[in-house]
Amino acid sequence: MDVNAVTGTFTVPDGVEVTGRGTLDSAFDVSGLAVASIAAAGNAVAELAERLGGVRGAVTVDRDLASLWFGMSFRPDGWDLPPAWDAIAGDYPCADGWIRLHTNAPHHRAAALAVLGLPVDAPRDEVAAATASRAGEELEAAIVTANGCAALMRTHPQWEAHPQGAAVASEPLVAWGAGHTVMDDGGTRERARLATAARPLAGVRVLDLTRVIAGPVATRFLAMYGAEVLRIDPPDWHEPALEPEMTVGKTCARLDLKTTDGIARLHELLAGADLFVHGYRPDALDRLGLGADALAGRYPGLVDVALDAYGWSGPWAARRGFDSLVQMSCGIAQAGMDHYGSDAPHPLPVQALDHATGYLVAAAAVHAWRERLDGSVRSSRLSLARTAVELLRTGPSTLAGEGGGTPDGDAGRAAAEAVTAPVPPSPPDDWPAEQTAWGPGRRLPWPVDVPGVEAGTSLPARGYGSAPAKWPSTSGD
Repeated sequence: MDVNAVTGTFTVPDGVEVTGRGTLDSAFDVSGLAVASIAAAGNAVAELAERLGGVRGAVTVDRDLASLWFGMSFRPDGWDLPPAWDAIAGDYPCADGWIRLHTNAPHHRAAALAVLGLPVDAPRDEVAAATASRAGEELEAAIVTANGCAALMRTHPQWEAHPQGAAVASEPLVAWGAGHTVMDDGGTRERARLATAARPLAGVRVLDLTRVIAGPVATRFLAMYGAEVLRIDPPDWHEPALEPEMTVGKTCARLDLKTTDGIARLHELLAGADLFVHGYRPDALDRLGLGADALAGRYPGLVDVALDAYGWSGPWAARRGFDSLVQMSCGIAQAGMDHYGSDAPHPLPVQALDHATGYLVAAAAVHAWRERLDGSVRSSRLSLARTAVELLRTGPSTLAGEGGGTPDGDAGRAAAEAVTAPVPPSPPDDWPAEQTAWGPGRRLPWPVDVPGVEAGTSLPARGYGSAPAKWPSTSGD
């Protein structure tokens, strides 16, 4: 996959054409990352379509739309989405810097408040008062030990010197397993016959055990090219602000994997799946009996694609994490603070690590499926922190293809004037309409065009747990 930032901005992958000029305002080349990661996924689809008899042409990425898809693609019509963040989530001064608390999940909120000695209904000002006197690293460690989620703001040099930063920097962007050869089973052969060059993932069953943003972005992309995505959530998991965004194109069910029946049903679904995309930490998978070796032994034909927050080696490999926390840990938020002269952490304008990693996960899944059609099965692993390594090599965005960072003098001023905020090519009233489970809305036009390949889905966003935990009967078994 071609996601390179060796000259201060991301290069456009070979064979990809870019339209549009929009750039997200950031201390880093976020729009360049959007183009590069979406192009990587588009190129993977083009290669699969060619494998299925299509004629290869240049993939086109709209820079404005790519930037906007790194935010929210869905716009409600006549109703509002609930707030994306819990009332106490966010950045707080501590005794020696800044710390971010991620409290969107009730159990993460409860863990942070317990460490701070506060009741579960504590307001934000009480949280701020409790964090102000605490040493950041000690507080971070205490919350993590309590199974909560927090991140101390570090500089990039501090992260590079940190054992976890060093471990992640040594990992590849996409870590591929050794692979093995497998004979096709009857169900896989039958489902593979549904695919065409125009719908290259038609009939491919994707079991999705991911949450929040990165993994759901990946499986949403796969669904747009015909994959049958079955998303599984725990009984008590809710993300009301994200459900219209992340369930489009998918069938969504719930299973309690803490029960014998839930695990048994999951194994039945794995037996019928072609791709398994998951965002569980390595130790959590092992506890469920779903470690990489166990999966390969029990389901030798299954393509296993995994992602996590902080990487797959080093002391934090099993740490819970989210995009906003990784930005604090690795130096992105502090670099933004310096760039803008802010008096508080200044994160990226979008959850770019999540979205970029999601499209790279999709690219890895499509590449692996193409190899699976030829009898080779390989697993892959990615992480938000490893994607951050690439972004941290860049500076503020310039136009795609200009490279070399931001020019100085008159040339720099001309480039800055030429770069505009991302604007979609048509007003929202012209975007594709979608009747979701919550009400009507519009979805952004798709950001990438693969010649001869149709992108789209007939399944509107329907919400978590809206269907039974079984594969649809529309493809071969």
